[in-house]
Amino acid sequence: MQQYDIAIPILPSRSVSDTLAFFRRLGFDGKICGDGDSYAILTRGTVELHFFTHSELRPAKSCAGCYIRVLDVESIYRAFTLAQLPRRGIPRLDALENKPWGMREFAIVDPDGNLLRIGQTL
Repeated sequence: MQQYDIAIPILPSRSVSDTLAFFRRLGFDGKICGDGDSYAILTRGTVELHFFTHSELRPAKSCAGCYIRVLDVESIYRAFTLAQLPRRGIPRLDALENKPWGMREFAIVDPDGNLLRIGQTL
């Protein structure tokens, strides 16, 4: 039983089956829900992301994203580096850094241009 409030981002995807395959490389589980390739729910531990089909999406123009606050950003970053994503372009994995706003964080951009910042409080 859930004992806390939670927000679940719903992000655009040109193909939820391709999105599911990408995020599986990062350790997410998931499934396509509903008819066809229109909606997916992905989870990794207590993190849950939803994706809907947006066939007109242009990744370089996307402004969709979310922030995921975690307890151990180092272990998640290490796990994500196993996917060997590039450091530039779309998709990409940015470096893990201490930020001036008191967070240790990194960012990942998925193939659809969604920006996910993942961090923990310093």
